[in-house]
Amino acid sequence: QVQLVESGGGLVQAGDSLRLSCAVSGRASSSFGMAWFRQAPEKDRELVAARNWWGGSPYYTDSVKGRFTIARDNAMTTVSLQMTMLKPEGTAVYYCAESRGGLTYKETGYDYWGQGTQVTVSS
Repeated sequence: QVQLVESGGGLVQAGDSLRLSCAVSGRASSSFGMAWFRQAPEKDRELVAARNWWGGSPYYTDSVKGRFTIARDNAMTTVSLQMTMLKPEGTAVYYCAESRGGLTYKETGYDYWGQGTQVTVSS
């Protein structure tokens, strides 16, 4: 069983940077996919960034390309999301997730979820 715990959220101003971390424990595998989702108030949860633990090209939703970076440590204990040039529309609860089947764009493809961390971007 894999457990995920996010941290690093907070209140920032537009244009600021923030780094989210997801502590991974349990039986994660290099074949797993990892991702960051976010859910803004009254909106559906959306995939923000994703990659496989083993490497390969990451995925980013268009609205964050060039500003966000998803990364992992070699020990497979931490997944991070470095966010720069934050915008007010980035205000959301951010979730870390893992997929036993590798990188997938479908929310239903993720098997493990963290509890979420709030990011609020003021204008």
